[in-house]
Amino acid sequence: MAAAPQAAGAGGPATLSAMAVEVLTTADGRRKAALSRRHAARWFAARAAGEAIPVGDARPPDRPARPARPELLAPRDVPRRRPGTAAGRIALLHAVAHIELNAVDLHWDVVARFAAVPMPPGFHDDWVKAADEEAKHFNLVCDCLEALGSHYGALPAHAGMWRAAEDTAGDLMGRLAVVPMVLEARGLDVTPAMIDVFRRAGLAQAVAALETIHAEEVGHVAYGSKWFHFLCGRHGIDPRPAFHALVRRYFHGALKPPFNEEKRAEAGIPPDFYWPLVAREAAAD
Repeated sequence: MAAAPQAAGAGGPATLSAMAVEVLTTADGRRKAALSRRHAARWFAARAAGEAIPVGDARPPDRPARPARPELLAPRDVPRRRPGTAAGRIALLHAVAHIELNAVDLHWDVVARFAAVPMPPGFHDDWVKAADEEAKHFNLVCDCLEALGSHYGALPAHAGMWRAAEDTAGDLMGRLAVVPMVLEARGLDVTPAMIDVFRRAGLAQAVAALETIHAEEVGHVAYGSKWFHFLCGRHGIDPRPAFHALVRRYFHGALKPPFNEEKRAEAGIPPDFYWPLVAREAAAD
């Protein structure tokens, strides 16, 4: 069970980890996003004023709070999306909203779960900024869904999104390798095709939202790469084989091309990090 957030009067929780726990234990998606953005603004305002908020030691829950809807299904049971139809495009946006909401929690979780690991202040700056941007992304996609007559929770969603967090709960390097450097890097690969789907359908609001997500996700992947390399340097280990070993240990499945090599390189992930992890049958396709 998570520790209760530490009260600090009207200012909110007294520590960064307590802020994280408050986000993680908020179930409603819009409220979670609003709290994420509010805590991020408070963190950066304090940093700018030279009034550092301590990281603290509030313990995160094993799993974040979730709304009653969407219904969460095993990956194989989630209906396939057909983006050539209006219903399929709504389903695609719903899936993106679900990913973004999980990303809010993933970034706050890394702040709280690894609070005891001594890291430079920039580590926390990066993940608070990423959590703020993921909350913005969730809101943008929810706005698109509502403009199309739907909403987040109207369709079933993937139940396995939190598995990477559970598997790497005791391993910061594993978390950085799998979440930003594999899962979020995959977003860099697939988002351009999604943008094309909505552009062809004349849905400018969705195009703008996805373009924002695509641009800002490069930074999140870059944060993962930066701090992964930092920890490798701290421990005196070679980053590339360490990355391969951690992904093989924690990531369930193989990496699949095509890869957005330009954006991956921009985020600090060279091809010799991911190509050796591609399944032989995928590479032959």
